[in-house]
Amino acid sequence: MAKLKNYNGRYCESEYESAFIAFLQSVGWTYLPGNKIKRCYRDVLIADDFRAFITKANTDLLEEEIEQIYDTVRLVGAESDFATLHKVYKWMVDGIQFTPQSGLPIQVTLIDFETPENNIFHVVNQLTVDYINNGQRENRRPDVLLYVNGMPLCIIELKNPADSHSTIYDAWEQITIRYWRDIPHLLHYCPLACISDGVKTRLGTVRTPYEHFYAWRRVNDADKISTMPFAETETMIKGVYAPERFLEIFRDYIYFQDEIFDCDEREIVCRYPQFFAVRLLKQSIIKSVMEQTGKGGTYFGATGCGKTYTMAFLARQLALRCSDIPEIGSPTIVMIVDRDELQEQGIKLFAKSKEFLNLGEVSIVKSRNNLRQELGSRESGGFYICTIQKFCDRKEDKIGLINDRHNIICFSDEAHRTQLEHSRKIQFSKDADENMKAMVSKPYAKVLKEAFPHATFVGFTGTPIAETYQTFGDEIDRYTMDQAVADGLTVSIKYHPRIAKVLLDTKKVKEIEAYYKTCADDGATEEDIEASKKAMSSMEIILGEPSRLERLAVDIHDHYVSACDKEPDRIQKAMIVCSNRKIAYELLRKFRDKYPEWFEEKKIPDGIEATKEELDELKPMPFMAMVASVGSNDEKEMYNYLGGVKNDRRSKELDAAFKQEKSNFRIVIVVDMWITGFDVPSLTYLYNDSGRYHSIWK
Repeated sequence: MAKLKNYNGRYCESEYESAFIAFLQSVGWTYLPGNKIKRCYRDVLIADDFRAFITKANTDLLEEEIEQIYDTVRLVGAESDFATLHKVYKWMVDGIQFTPQSGLPIQVTLIDFETPENNIFHVVNQLTVDYINNGQRENRRPDVLLYVNGMPLCIIELKNPADSHSTIYDAWEQITIRYWRDIPHLLHYCPLACISDGVKTRLGTVRTPYEHFYAWRRVNDADKISTMPFAETETMIKGVYAPERFLEIFRDYIYFQDEIFDCDEREIVCRYPQFFAVRLLKQSIIKSVMEQTGKGGTYFGATGCGKTYTMAFLARQLALRCSDIPEIGSPTIVMIVDRDELQEQGIKLFAKSKEFLNLGEVSIVKSRNNLRQELGSRESGGFYICTIQKFCDRKEDKIGLINDRHNIICFSDEAHRTQLEHSRKIQFSKDADENMKAMVSKPYAKVLKEAFPHATFVGFTGTPIAETYQTFGDEIDRYTMDQAVADGLTVSIKYHPRIAKVLLDTKKVKEIEAYYKTCADDGATEEDIEASKKAMSSMEIILGEPSRLERLAVDIHDHYVSACDKEPDRIQKAMIVCSNRKIAYELLRKFRDKYPEWFEEKKIPDGIEATKEELDELKPMPFMAMVASVGSNDEKEMYNYLGGVKNDRRSKELDAAFKQEKSNFRIVIVVDMWITGFDVPSLTYLYNDSGRYHSIWK
């Protein structure tokens, strides 16, 4: 164990530790050396602080009752370490139920979030914590702990900037491996963790994987984002650890799934883009509701911003922190997406978040009538997810008014695509059998506002356009791709255009002209057709030319194999995007004819090692597969390949396998499914063949 030195009255392992503590003191924490705390070395609470706060906040409690509450918190336990962490966190945020001798149960507050100055904030360093290993007494000594009312809420592990062999990864290992192994009873009280070496300072939780620890790059809403490495420590301390800000983040921006899902061990703390976006959107929504503009604002969030969690944090704010605004109260939130896949992805998160959202019912809307009944039966609360297509206004099925309450908030996901006020009235679409047709419809946004005339609409998009702002209001906050790359939330994308030559015969040219004639017969104007010709210069007829598909298969195969050979220790999955299902299937057949070994089902590829436990979780899969919906008029071979009536089940199995790094399933061919909101860290290449040239995105 390192010998402590006296730096400016602080006993620390290094000058950096002393400087870090000084930073914390400057924003409002009081320094308390670990060796000055009266306790036995196994105890991790500061008993005097705990008792002092409870006594001051609950003047009616007897001394022995305060001792009972202290013992309850000190001796807390549950079925697992994670369940204990979750249990304690809920006590810290919501209070602990206690029945005093008077006989009436009360909720005892452990932290005063409303009046931060009523709390006791201590920064403690070098706290020796005892544990027993194989019958022998040992101890650990975390660098810095942040205590609020005698409870350690955040653990901070520091590495000496002067030691080139010591990194923040070592700090992460100390917390997530050694401390969980040896002193879990300390971490039961520490939802938050910070690792720093002076250059890099990163925030996470005590369960966060290393790659998900992130810098905090803004202190206040209007600040410019700082990307200077040496500024990370100061920005983190001012932006996260100033006591009032710390309590704000601690109460509402740490996410646990519902208690029944504790076995998943998922705990997440917000990133700075989510925190500031939620704060600003909340204020914009309040303003919109009060002024009845219906426009809650637009959030421009690039890939990697964590848009779905931003919605979850925002929903919690609206549910719990607007009680003083009668017009909002506990709102009803309707999340509107434009794809079934996004609906399914949304429900996977929100259905497990009822405790966090505090809105009661969370469900997918099965039909308009279902939504009308649900909203009609409640005056507040509820979180509903539905596709925008349920608001398509047809002559034979008018929507009309669904609900006219003022406290309905609509979250519109991918707001740039379909949910616009001034969308073209003649739109090209495809029916279930992939036949192109033109349809005349009211813009979805207009129908939505007829359905919810007094609702407030909020747009979330990674690609805002002018119409987005016209529909949802001004841009409230933004997080660009450049910022996401700088933060390490996503990798930079490299684009490689590759030409695939096509020779067309007279017959195919006539087919193209016939296609446009059909569009005209269905009601498209000359302007629509010309615009479509310009935008769709690579028609399906061109892209489906057999010899081109064969050359495409060879090119993709050779590129992918070469890329994997250059980095044999790295798992690199790939996605091929085609313009329609028929072309995608024809391309799949080209691959199958030329590379049959890619279609042999295995659990893992040759040359990959896996443990028995990993193999038990894997299913035999082909190296390449196609994922798409089925059409009623699909040819038999394609229909059966896609699973027929079991298409949904097949797609979910392939979804799970593709997200398993060691699965043999490495290359997927898609048309529209899996393109949006599909998170696979090992997905390295996107082969885009939906235009004149196919290209590779890395």
